[in-house]
This record gives sequence, structure tokens and C-alpha cells, in this order.
Amino acid sequence: MDSITQSLQALAGFLWGVPLIILLVGGGVYFALISRFQPYRYFPHAIAILTGRYDNKDDPGDLSHLQALSAALSGTLGMGNIAGVALAIGLGGPGAVFWMWVTAVVGVATKFFTCTLAVMYRGKDSRGDVQGGPMYIIREGLGKRWQWLAVMFAAAALIGTLPIVQINQLTQVMREVVFVPAGLANSQEPFLFNLLFGLFSAALVASVIFGGVRRVGYVAVRLVPSMVVLYMVMTLLVLAAHVTELPGYLWLIVQEAFSPQAVGGGLIGVMTIGVMRGAFSNEAGIGTEVMAHGAAKTEEPVREGLVAMMGPVIDTLIVCTCTALVILVTGVWQDGLVDGVTMTAMAFSEVLPGNVGAYLIAFVVLIFASSTMFTFWYYGAKCLGFLIGAHHQDGYKYYYTLLVLVGAIIPLEAVFAIIDSAYALMAVPTMTATFLLSGKVTAAARDYFDRLRGGPEDATPATSGQSSQR
Repeated sequence: MDSITQSLQALAGFLWGVPLIILLVGGGVYFALISRFQPYRYFPHAIAILTGRYDNKDDPGDLSHLQALSAALSGTLGMGNIAGVALAIGLGGPGAVFWMWVTAVVGVATKFFTCTLAVMYRGKDSRGDVQGGPMYIIREGLGKRWQWLAVMFAAAALIGTLPIVQINQLTQVMREVVFVPAGLANSQEPFLFNLLFGLFSAALVASVIFGGVRRVGYVAVRLVPSMVVLYMVMTLLVLAAHVTELPGYLWLIVQEAFSPQAVGGGLIGVMTIGVMRGAFSNEAGIGTEVMAHGAAKTEEPVREGLVAMMGPVIDTLIVCTCTALVILVTGVWQDGLVDGVTMTAMAFSEVLPGNVGAYLIAFVVLIFASSTMFTFWYYGAKCLGFLIGAHHQDGYKYYYTLLVLVGAIIPLEAVFAIIDSAYALMAVPTMTATFLLSGKVTAAARDYFDRLRGGPEDATPATSGQSSQR
């Protein structure tokens, strides 16, 4: 297993080289520039869309704007914010957090473009159902000669959307924080616990995903907001106890981001780790979130782009930053632990009394990981349906449920190497298609914002009985 893990890590390291960093970060800068930073200026309008003011039940799609954002966030909020941040700091030092911020800032523009295209170029699967995602953007927007790029994305996403990171870290935190301290599991021989917990988790996931995408949206819109609030309250309690230290650690993050001697291989090394973990956190430019937003009930592509662009702000700039500061101010990052979620649990245990912090983290991880596993099934099923026909995609549920069990028992290093490699391969077709179709987005955005400002055609809320045309 060690040799396999090392081979997987070598592959991930090769794929996450300078060219991919330029593609993701440089691409986001390009999208921000050609849009004249308009998406950034319309955050209040994006919030208004989430209130349901512009919803129309007769529009095509499966999910409301709020459900689509919640489903997308349930796929990003979780292990990237808790385990991913800890792993980034453990491997790359505090400077890695800065490069996570960079991916989020430019990711706002990237998500606006990719998720506007998700609605603009929705296609039909072999059953005639309307679908969205990078593979449909490529097929509908670029034509058949680019079909190979769509196939590349769908094939990579079958791996990238596996639930193995979520179940792996959930199993770890439940074993080490809850069951081992209570004497209900053996820390020296974890395999049996991992197997049994994996079986239980697989049954839980199956009970939700066999209900379809509407049940996923129903569950996500109830779980995600409450867990974000709980987690933010926890982090603020810890940070309040160290409030005088925060400016120093924020400056340390910036200093270490550009230090030639930074942990993780100097400037390029820490940049790579930060961008990699940032991409895992907010998925801007990767393409998974495009599939969730492509299911939104709307005929206004730009509206869904505006909703989607809030993801990196909530996910990385707010939640990941809070996690990073908790890890830094409590000092646990200097203990040599790089196994993800345990480091975060230890950080909360340093401040919150008794085992309260660790137990609360275990509960938050349980909800975050579960909601992500619920959502990722939908992504993988759509990719399988695109590749071999939608009438076969329901069988993906059984394969996905089995992989929940597998993810619980394989090493963390192998898990992250598999997902990181798949994310790199997903980013190439997603960003390439977005570059080629970016002019369509800027034209649609100009038209929409003109109407919103009271131009030739008013962007009338759908609740008034009218639906704006593309």
C-alpha cells in the first residue's frame, strides 16, 4: 500500500505544477478583468436573489437558487474547511493560507463565469432531462469537435466526486475523538472500527441518495446553514480568547506566503499547496459546483452566476480563515501533526472546556461530511449518465455507496492524492471551455446589468409573473 500511495502522491505532484496554478489563478484574474469586476460589485443583488424574490416555479431546473447554493456549499463546506486547512498548514506552513485566499478572491470571478455558463448551456441527457455541468457546456457551447474534452471532464469527475475524503476524515475524528477516549475502540488496531463505521455511514448515505436530487437539496438547505452558524460560533469563541494575537498571525500568513524558506518547499512549494487546498475547499474552476448550479430553476444564467460567486467568500475567505486562525493561535500546528481533522479537533480542545471542543468538532464534521457525501453522488451520477447514457446512471448509487466503505479504510495520504489528481484533470476542461466561451458571459452580464439598472428591459422579479429572457 505504501508504494501505491507514493505513486499516487507523485502523480498529484506532477499534475499540480506551475501550469495548473497559472490556469486557475491567472484564469480568475482574467475573468475579473474582462468583466470589469462587475460580479464583485453586485453582492447585494446576489443576496436578494437568494431570498426567493426572483424565483419562478415554472422555470426549468430542479432546485431553487438557495437550494442550488446550499447543495454546492454542502459539497465544498466540510473537509476542505476543517481537514484541508489543517493539512495545508501542516505541509506548507501558515503561508499556504494566503494562497488559499488568492484562490477565493479570483474564484469569485471564476465561479460567476462557470456557473453562468452552466445555465446558459444546459443540455439534455439521453432520457431527455435537462442537465448542467462542464460536459454539457462543452458539448452545447463548443460543439462536437470538443466532445473529447467533455469526456475527459466526466471521466475525471467520476473519481473526483468520490466520497473518500469525507468518509476517511469523518471516520478518523469519530474514532480518535469520540470512541477511543470512551474506551469503545482500540487506537492501535483501527481497521475493525473503520470497517464497521464505514458500513454504518454507507447505509446512511444510501438512505438519502436513493431519494434523488430533490431530497439532496431538501436535506442540504436545512443542514448546511445551521452547521455554518454553529461552526462560526465555535471559532469566534476560540478567537475571542486570543484576540490580541490575531494581527500577528495574520501578518505571519502574509510573510510566510512569500518566504523563500517557507515550509513546504519555498515560495513555489507553499503556493502549490495553498492553491491545491484552496481548490479543494471552494472548487472554483474545478467544475463540480457547476453541476449543482446547472440544476437551478431559472432562465436567467447571470442570476445563477451571481449566486454561485458567493461560494468562495463563504467557504474560503470566511470559514477557512477562521479554521486557520484557530489552528495558529492555539499552537497545535507546531506539534508536527499533518493528519488533517485531528489537528483541528486538538485546536478547539485547547480552549473550549473539557472535551466540549473536540465533541463539537466531531458533530460538525459528521454533518459537513455527510452533506458533502449526499451531494457528490449527484455529480458522479450525472457524469456517468453523460458517458454511457442516463438510463444507466441510477446504478451509480450502488457503486458510490460501496466507495463510502472503501474510503473509510484506506490511508489519508492515498485519499488526498487520488482526489487531488482528479481535480487537476477536471480543471483543465472546465477552465478551457470557460476561456473559450467567456465572451458569451460578458455579453449576457452586460445585458442583465443594464436591465437591472433600469435599461431597455427591466429585470423584473419572477414573482411578478414574468420571467426575464436570456
